[in-house]
Amino acid sequence: MPTPTKGPRLGGGPAHERLILANLATSLFEHKRITTTEAKAKRLRPLAERLITFAKRGDLAARRRVLTVVRDKGVVHTLFTEIAPSVTERQGGYTRITKIGPRKGDNAPMAVIELVLEPLSPKQATVREAEGATRRAAAPAAAAPVEVPAADATTDETVVAGDAEVVEDVVVAETAAEVETVDAEAAPAADETAAADEAAAAPEADKA
Repeated sequence: MPTPTKGPRLGGGPAHERLILANLATSLFEHKRITTTEAKAKRLRPLAERLITFAKRGDLAARRRVLTVVRDKGVVHTLFTEIAPSVTERQGGYTRITKIGPRKGDNAPMAVIELVLEPLSPKQATVREAEGATRRAAAPAAAAPVEVPAADATTDETVVAGDAEVVEDVVVAETAAEVETVDAEAAPAADETAAADEAAAAPEADKA
C-alpha cells in the first residue's frame, strides 16, 4: 500500500488529488493569484515553487517536465517567458500565502496564494549576501584546529621554570664542591708552612 502524502488529503483519491493540484497550479500561473482554502494553498505552494524552479532552467527537458503537470501549453509558455525571468534573482520563496478569514457558509479558513514577482531590493540582496558570507566564514572556523588551552600553556611554563631551577641548583652545588676542594688543598699547605716556621724557631731558642 503506498504511503499517504503529508498534509490533508484532497479529493477522493491520489489521482483526484493530483488533478486538483495541477488545476490550482495552472490557475495560479495564469492569473498570478487565486483564492482558495488554506489547506489547498499550503499543498499547492511546494508544487508551484518546484515548477517555477524547473522553468528557471529554461531547457527542453524542463519544459517537458512541467507539461506533465500543467497541460495548458499557453500557461507553460507564460511560465517560461514571463514568470521565470522575473524571479531569477530569488533562490526560493516564489509564492506568498495571505489568510483572509473564514468562508461564509461552511466557515472554512480561506487564503490568497500569489506569486512574488517584485524584484529584490538592493538592501535585501545585500543582507542575503552578508548572511551567505557569514555562513561561509563560519564553516572553516568550525573545522580549524583547536588552540592550546591556557592551562596547558601555564603547565609548560611551570615545567620550564622547574628545569631552570634544577639547573641553578646543580651549578650552585658544583661551585660549592669546587670551593671545598680548594679549601681542602689549601689546608695541608698551611699546616706545612706552620711546621716549617716552628722548626726554624727551635734552633734560635736553643742558642739563646
